[in-house]
Amino acid sequence: MAIATNALDEIRGLLEGEGSSAERVANLRKAFPGLSLTRCDAGDMDTETPILETAGFAVYLIDTSEHCVRITTQPEAATGLILAEKR
Repeated sequence: MAIATNALDEIRGLLEGEGSSAERVANLRKAFPGLSLTRCDAGDMDTETPILETAGFAVYLIDTSEHCVRITTQPEAATGLILAEKR
């Protein structure tokens, strides 16, 4: 499932929405049911550059189309997201 560029705006809006971080992630899962989502601590991603950031999350795109998962900056190649929560 590629991520459309305009979907990044929707993802940002959902992550900046009302509610706890868990509720915002749940809303994102509902809005994008076919998208792989992995949640971690922001410190786990300190050597990568996020595709977008909100006050509570740094968001990274992942490509799982090959044998190994890799970070990508290309939405058209992305099959999922890593949501690194800032604490």
